Amino acid sequence: GWMLAGAGVQTALLNAVAVLVIACPCALGLATPTAIMVGTGAAARRGILIKDAEALEIAHRITVVAFDKTGTLTEGRPELVAAEPASGQRERLLSLAASLQSGSEHPLARAVLAAAQREGLPIDAAAGVAAVAGRGIAAQVGGRALRLGSTRFMDELQVDTGLLTARAAQLQSQGYTVSWLADLSEAPLLIGLLAFGDTVKPSAKAAVRRLQAAGVRTVLVSGDNRGAAAAVATALGIDDVRAEVLPEHKAEVIAALRLGGAVVAMVGDGINDAPALAAADVGIAMSTGTDVAMAAAGITLMHGDPARVADAIDISRRTWAKIRQNLFWAFAYNVIGIPLAALGLLNPVMAGAAMAFSSASVVGNALLLRRWKGGAP
Repeated sequence: GWMLAGAGVQTALLNAVAVLVIACPCALGLATPTAIMVGTGAAARRGILIKDAEALEIAHRITVVAFDKTGTLTEGRPELVAAEPASGQRERLLSLAASLQSGSEHPLARAVLAAAQREGLPIDAAAGVAAVAGRGIAAQVGGRALRLGSTRFMDELQVDTGLLTARAAQLQSQGYTVSWLADLSEAPLLIGLLAFGDTVKPSAKAAVRRLQAAGVRTVLVSGDNRGAAAAVATALGIDDVRAEVLPEHKAEVIAALRLGGAVVAMVGDGINDAPALAAADVGIAMSTGTDVAMAAAGITLMHGDPARVADAIDISRRTWAKIRQNLFWAFAYNVIGIPLAALGLLNPVMAGAAMAFSSASVVGNALLLRRWKGGAP
């Protein structure tokens, strides 16, 4: 164009070089990866490990967070608070329950074993131990076919819990988890019930409040009985409670929450949470949970602190904002610089300096994310 206008070859060449230099898309190429790199680093320093960039990019759009209860919002270290026999002695109920679970690593099993050991009760070996997913455990103890588990499990086994139904309802209304022990050696016979209490994590209530203040809806999805789940939800300010959800149905609950365009995050820690973590838009696992849960999730929270959920969403929003700012400035430099270079107002040296400055400004803007400290202590 300059040669057609009568300018010399040197002028035309210099202007062409200036256009090529200023049009170099270095800043555009740096805009997104630098922000993601700095954002994930800032999150890691606050105990939020982001496994892939996709999770970071999606998290800023989260509108619903579904929490598991045990081990996520509670400490996951339940204690036996009641052992009430249908008939006979309490010691026999506790001894049989401990024997049945003697080889189990389940938190409720550990609570029963600890109580039996404290009281010096005999713990016999169990044979034919089999876990019944979402329901309980089955085994042979002293030649007796014992079953320990939820009310759903007892109903399926046709065990009559009528003698202790009122007491169970009372314990559940107080937020305790109730398990039943039955003998199926002959006719189904109820031996008694066990009630467990778990402590809500100190940061859980503040975590839920922060999410709600940020416009994020919170849901409790638990396999526990409705009374225990409702008690925890009430204490934390969660209105939407999905209780007595079997492990294989948790993913269905997440799929239902996603209907209508909601972006759903699932927060859990156990093996039974893995399908739901994988089904959610963003899976968030507690590092204090199982390896299976962490493998299924895109984000892992160190120290099992639920307050980090709001922090994960916050750093994602801030990172996304930096990406948009970087892209804006990168485009702005080119939109302004290319016409100036084409008009001969920028020589190649100035164009090179402007290009370098645009790249440096994009990187510098992304590095501001390092100042992020999160809202959790």
